[in-house]
Amino acid sequence: MDYQGEHLIRPPSEADSIILQVTVGCSHNRCTFCGTYRAEKFRLKDEATIAADLAFVARHCRRQSRIFLADGDVLILPQERLRRLLQDIRQQAPWVKRVRLYANAKAVRHKSVQELKELAELGLDRVYLGLESGHDPTLTAIEKGSTAAQMIDAGQAVRAAGLFLSVTALLGVAGWENSEAHAEATGRVLAAMEPNQVGVLTLMLLPGTPLYQAAGRGDFILPDQAGLLRELRLMVTAMGELRCQLHSNHPSNYLAINARLPRDREAVLNAIDRALAGEVGLRPEALRAL
Repeated sequence: MDYQGEHLIRPPSEADSIILQVTVGCSHNRCTFCGTYRAEKFRLKDEATIAADLAFVARHCRRQSRIFLADGDVLILPQERLRRLLQDIRQQAPWVKRVRLYANAKAVRHKSVQELKELAELGLDRVYLGLESGHDPTLTAIEKGSTAAQMIDAGQAVRAAGLFLSVTALLGVAGWENSEAHAEATGRVLAAMEPNQVGVLTLMLLPGTPLYQAAGRGDFILPDQAGLLRELRLMVTAMGELRCQLHSNHPSNYLAINARLPRDREAVLNAIDRALAGEVGLRPEALRAL
């Protein structure tokens, strides 16, 4: 398999998937907290290279039934090329039942619901979308490239197309000053997006990123553990009656949660309260990772 660039990332839930790299880097690549592709120029890989990788999959990956399309934003590809790619996957690896990818809100909004439905009919079944925050001032500050309203539109389009929508929210990204506003707004936006799954991560300041530099100057203050737990509590409360899977078991988090909402809301809030009271052990700093 041909893998280019310094980093090749995928969601934790795609650990057992075939990783087929279609793009290198991220089409946006300006988020101030992210250092994954900062030195990488975004590019589409040539179709001959991808075809060779699919031939490898056909020979050697018959026990894996899922494919994850890397890197940061494969949905930015023109519809015709995405159509050919999914058709090639179906032809070369007919045992693959599910195809997943990362997308940003801009790429989603460049597709009509009908185009997204077409991709679903060709095998795409899940879209991972990074919301990070539903608080417009925070989205502007971190240079996310979309407003909360645009995030909602993108999420609703994915759902309207019949695709599974997994959305990430990022604790701490608003800093101490806007912590509560960020948490409450993010919960409200998630409720409006109606994702099937919400994955919660906690900000880790990465050397070389603008947000790390801002923290070094004292212009950004990351909430402490208690502040981050309060963010999580406010976010869950603001999500209201949203029906979704809720996960905070990513290793960046201090408190691991795996729940179904709204069924488990009270249990989740109780677990957070117990953690705030010091009755639940939190992940040690040395074990936190991206």
